[in-house]
Amino acid sequence: MKTAVGTVLGLVAALYLFVLLVDPYGDVPFSLPIERPMMDDNQRFLYPGLVRSGRFDSAVFGTSTSRLLQPAHLNGLFGGRFANLAMNSATAWEQTQLADLFLRTVAAPRTVVFGLDRVWCEANADVERLTFRPFPPWMYDDDPWNDLAYLLNGKTLEIAGRLVEYHLGRRRPRLGADGYEVFVPPDSEWDRAKVERKIYDGPRRTVEPQVPPVVVGEAERNALRFPALDWLAALVRRLPDESTPILAFMPVHVISQPRPGSVEAAREQACKDRVAALGRELGAWVVDFRVPSRVTRDDANYWDNLHYRVAIADWIERSMADALRHRADAPDGTWRLLAAPPAGSPRGNSRLVSLSD
Repeated sequence: MKTAVGTVLGLVAALYLFVLLVDPYGDVPFSLPIERPMMDDNQRFLYPGLVRSGRFDSAVFGTSTSRLLQPAHLNGLFGGRFANLAMNSATAWEQTQLADLFLRTVAAPRTVVFGLDRVWCEANADVERLTFRPFPPWMYDDDPWNDLAYLLNGKTLEIAGRLVEYHLGRRRPRLGADGYEVFVPPDSEWDRAKVERKIYDGPRRTVEPQVPPVVVGEAERNALRFPALDWLAALVRRLPDESTPILAFMPVHVISQPRPGSVEAAREQACKDRVAALGRELGAWVVDFRVPSRVTRDDANYWDNLHYRVAIADWIERSMADALRHRADAPDGTWRLLAAPPAGSPRGNSRLVSLSD
């Protein structure tokens, strides 16, 4: 019996030592000095180490609707060193935790992009803080030693094994070194019939305005709750005056936008109005791509009702730069500039942005 117990304890100790030395998430202060590319499929575990790496002064936060914004392109448009820290199905609270870590860690943030979607406008954002995906709060605090209590588990062993396979040349990283990944299929696999079934969950249809439209009074609008916007405002307030905060509503397909004239549309407009007011008060750029337009109505721009193609991501990147350069809405109505810092102010001064004509 003692021999069996000793064997089990020895095996557990060996596995724990293996995890601590390999340290797949970059959490352990005394781990081996090896390259640690991102091998997990849950960005919630990967991105704290990326933030603490010291390689980035700019970042994108958001859900999967922001994941195709490419850091290399943003570096060229805005300057700085970008990481894409958008997470699949991330709640506003999860995004806030990661952004909070970024602001505590990066001494001089340069450009911060918040890719906004419906999670920031939900009335219960302060209650529904997590998804079914595990979220490790111990990775987001400032004590590296308390992480040791959570690292001995099957998932961490699996990711440590993947990292060893990477160093043996038998596995590729899950994400790029800047957090970027083209997670949608290659364009060669785009098929209209399949895509339309995903977009419409049935036959193709148009979105007709509700008639008569719902009218929401001022008192009712003022009573609407958007608790996540308080978190967003607090994050923007912590940015230095020399930084460039961009709050951008992402362009989901029009079928996933509220029906014009509906209660949902009125609520979303109230949320956008509050974000715009936040931008004007705190000196942030607010750009709205989440509007019915030639981009969001065109099925050929999407893989499903939420996720656009890579070429649209490239267009979003350039359009954000154009918004900062021209301080105006898109001439074709594909996006609106809802707020901008005062011209001549540190955040409103175009010299902070490296834009090529």
